[in-house]
Amino acid sequence: MAAQTQPGVEEVWGWLSEVPDPEIPVISLTDLGIIRGVEWQGDTLVVRVTPTYSGCPATSVINLDIETALRRHGIEKLRLERQLTPPWTTDWIGPEGREKLRAYGIAPPVDGTAADGVLAGRIARMTGTNLKIACPRCGSTHTERISQFGSTPCKASYRCKDCLEPFDYFKCI
Repeated sequence: MAAQTQPGVEEVWGWLSEVPDPEIPVISLTDLGIIRGVEWQGDTLVVRVTPTYSGCPATSVINLDIETALRRHGIEKLRLERQLTPPWTTDWIGPEGREKLRAYGIAPPVDGTAADGVLAGRIARMTGTNLKIACPRCGSTHTERISQFGSTPCKASYRCKDCLEPFDYFKCI
């Protein structure tokens, strides 16, 4: 019987890029930037995962989805490690992930850019104060925050004053 070879790390990353976020299914866990590392330690595949925040209610579902996807590809020995340092930041959402959010109707994080184009302070980044949030439907920045809390803790509710559509804004962290 021939020995089974381990899949390469790049191949595993490819598999993980197909695992959707349970709260926003159009974006993958790799698009979101929460998969922080993949490596073989002997015959065990180790995947490091950083939750979007320590109390994220989707963390257990995410871990189960990762395990299910990798087992489907024949990974028998697997260890998921929760990595809290450095903490997750919206800076880890890549350009492709941001475009997927926009196409889905969620305004992607603005990365702390204030209305005057100057990098906002931490409070402004957390609250959305002075941020020009572009409507993901029409592109207008003539928008207003309805509530600091959206459909999930990582999003705020906004409304476009031009097309009158409500939308979620993925808060900058």
